[in-house]
Amino acid sequence: MYDIIIIGGGPAGLTAATYARRAGKTVLCIEKSGFGGQITWSPKVENFPSVESISGMELGDLMMAQAEHQGAEFELDEVLEIIDCGAVKQVKTEFGGVFEAKAVIVATGAKPKMAGIPDEESYLGAGLCFCALCDGAFYKGRPAAVYGGGNSALQDAVLLSDLCSKVYLIHRRSTFRGEAKLVQALEKKSNVEFVTESTVSALSGDGELRSITVTDAAGNKREIEVDALFVAIGHAPDNAAFAQLLELDSAGYAESGEDCYTKTPGVFVAGDCRKKTVRQLTTACADGSAAALAACKYIDEL
Repeated sequence: MYDIIIIGGGPAGLTAATYARRAGKTVLCIEKSGFGGQITWSPKVENFPSVESISGMELGDLMMAQAEHQGAEFELDEVLEIIDCGAVKQVKTEFGGVFEAKAVIVATGAKPKMAGIPDEESYLGAGLCFCALCDGAFYKGRPAAVYGGGNSALQDAVLLSDLCSKVYLIHRRSTFRGEAKLVQALEKKSNVEFVTESTVSALSGDGELRSITVTDAAGNKREIEVDALFVAIGHAPDNAAFAQLLELDSAGYAESGEDCYTKTPGVFVAGDCRKKTVRQLTTACADGSAAALAACKYIDEL
């Protein structure tokens, strides 16, 4: 029996593990793929307080090492189900594990949707990006493209237009789904080109992205030289397995305030899987600390 089980080993989960251990609680952190979370995809992180520059992999390793040094335990497995037994929660995993805890923190994150371009995974961290705010500065003065037609894509294009030498905004439809004022702002930018009724059909490079192939509705192909492609077609939270314990919005994000409480006593949520306005490394860590302290308070009051 643990005091707290944390599902997810990204920045939110690892921060929660550190805070919970420093509060004297026993902690098990279960991660299904790789500890460190999506930040490990980033070749360089320059927006984390007190760290001028570090690779995402290094930062993830440091966060895990810190939690481990505090005494947290770790399991590499996929959680299939949380069973609410009142004062005790049972956590069942794919490899047959059954773990018990007084409280559970769901920190499963939200993965950006891949574009479905052949061989795209080989360009992760090498020109294929999902966050202009995180990675845009690395491409200052260089050409880039944004793929998408909603507000996120338009906002990314606005941000990149102030950094990059050229920005191609690629959308499969003739009109954008995002706010008209953002489209109007981009139309006034001399370094932004709209490429509509088109899809990105191929990526090319020498280990780093150097160009993309765009195919229009008529089947015509065009090769565009860019050093980065920012895919902005949405995110998918990983909350479905816990839907009976969480209140989810229409997109699958967990409804919760800044206190990280859910509708189920003893179950908390932290990080990008929570409904929120800003999803950044620092906000994930903030959620992790808030959820851990809330879980500790809940346990102390049992």
